[in-house]
Amino acid sequence: MAWNITSKIVPKVVTINANHTVIDAATLIAKEFVGSVVITNSSKISGIFTKRNLIMRVVGKKRDPERVKIKEVMTKDVAKVSPRDTANHCLNLMKKRRCRHLLVFDGDEFVGIVSLRNMVTLMME
Repeated sequence: MAWNITSKIVPKVVTINANHTVIDAATLIAKEFVGSVVITNSSKISGIFTKRNLIMRVVGKKRDPERVKIKEVMTKDVAKVSPRDTANHCLNLMKKRRCRHLLVFDGDEFVGIVSLRNMVTLMME
């Protein structure tokens, strides 16, 4: 079955500038109870920073989160989908790219984010 992802797009995303420190992003992730923050630079989306980035690229490498800038450890080559894509497409892309979050663009316009949790929920409904 081809589940459309439109109902699971989260339009209100948490954002932070790429020049902030990792501790700023981690604090925001904890405060907002989210798994990722979208990174902006000059009002453009330049990447994503996830809990996995925090563990693998900062803590796991014993880097100081109070000194490391997000732009040094964020994921720049972000996986993107369209609101018209199916859950199957999203899940396959997540598997291929080894990620849990996809940015959703309608053409050039950023419209939100979908997560692995969103896809599982959609398929269970």
